[in-house]
Amino acid sequence: MFKNIVKGTGFTSVDPKNIRILENTLFCISETGSIAKIIQPNEKDYEELSESYSAADKLVELKKGQYILPGFVDLHVHAPQWAQTGTALDLPLYEWLNTYTFPLEAKFSDLEFAEKVYSDLVSQLLRNGTTTALYFATVHRKASYRLAEICSEKGQRGLVGKVVMDDKEQNPEFYRDDTAESAIAETELFIKEVQALNKHTPQGVYPVVTPRFIPSCTDESLRGLGALAKKYDVHIQSHCSESDWAHEFVKERFGKNDAFALNEFGLLSEKAVMAHCGFLSDQDMRLFSETGTAVAHCPISNAYFGNAVTPIAKLLNDYQVQVGLGSDVSGGFSPSLFDNVRQAVISSRMLEDGVDNNCCSEKRGVKNSSITLNEAFYLATAGGGNSLSMPIGKLEVGFAWDIQIIDTKNLPIFSEEESLADLFQKILYLSRPENIKEVWVQGKKVHENTLGLGVYKENVR
Repeated sequence: MFKNIVKGTGFTSVDPKNIRILENTLFCISETGSIAKIIQPNEKDYEELSESYSAADKLVELKKGQYILPGFVDLHVHAPQWAQTGTALDLPLYEWLNTYTFPLEAKFSDLEFAEKVYSDLVSQLLRNGTTTALYFATVHRKASYRLAEICSEKGQRGLVGKVVMDDKEQNPEFYRDDTAESAIAETELFIKEVQALNKHTPQGVYPVVTPRFIPSCTDESLRGLGALAKKYDVHIQSHCSESDWAHEFVKERFGKNDAFALNEFGLLSEKAVMAHCGFLSDQDMRLFSETGTAVAHCPISNAYFGNAVTPIAKLLNDYQVQVGLGSDVSGGFSPSLFDNVRQAVISSRMLEDGVDNNCCSEKRGVKNSSITLNEAFYLATAGGGNSLSMPIGKLEVGFAWDIQIIDTKNLPIFSEEESLADLFQKILYLSRPENIKEVWVQGKKVHENTLGLGVYKENVR
């Protein structure tokens, strides 16, 4: 009836503000790796299924101190930048891109180098509980396709974009698309290649139309990419109003904000995810809501390069915009969405309270800006799934069995009377990679930490 059953206690988002605790629950996994049924201890089939599946050696029972979280959904990863993570974060964005990032990304014409970096990155993200990732690759089609293959091979659900940056005035000669025409042609070929690969990838791997951002692209390439996204009904990603420099550049070029310019090129839709969005106006937010466009909130990266705190509470509560969480490797130094969950809460409180101690408290911050830990958890899980329009990020019937098993044995828990709600908070604030015992994607175990000390195996089938 079921491929297997997992017995344990899990935590999942109900909505942005509330979580559901599923205590000592049976999670029944289908042959295709989705949650077919969830059975509580007081339901009639609970004991019978526990016994029968245990006898058939198809019951996975969590040990004491272990808990289930949905796998994290990272909505913004610059895959090639893994090689420079933790480097030069003190520089302004424009200087950082031209001095460090573009020279590094140019190296990915070398497939051997690309293989080394991408393979390590996907392994590290799985180790950190990220079961789905939305990737920027580089302008190189073959290396970008290799990233998609690595996701497929290692068992991670990957959405991969071959980056387009064709403006000769804004991009270095050593790293750019030759022409808008060639960029569009290569993107179309990439879409077809990844769609073919997806037919043999149970967890899914998907092509993404990826203009780097408006400052790097000509009108011709932006228009062509919008047309490709519509033709093939694929996801779209880019940066939007990320920093003072990027936001003002677009306003000077088009006389309008990023959001409206992108929309005119056909690049906002229910399958579009725009990163950062720190300078969205109320009109921009309304447009995102109307088009179904989602925001990838990257709180660590924004602290370095964003020049502002993205108003997540306003996006969620006032405009009902879909929002998920992104690490923005390497603008964000950490590949862990646990770290970004924590920073999302911290940054929102700084926005609400303000940071200028020379200003009176009544005027120092932006009221109603703080978010709770529950909301930050939602962004990393269900919010990411909603942003991608995929049934992922929840412990719910019909959703993929994408999960991480957390071992709490080294967390400061000294009483068995401690509530599960309090334990949930400790897991989110204190977990490190060594606490992630196992990671499953689409019903298959893809990572196992065998010693609890950072030693792990990949692709455990």
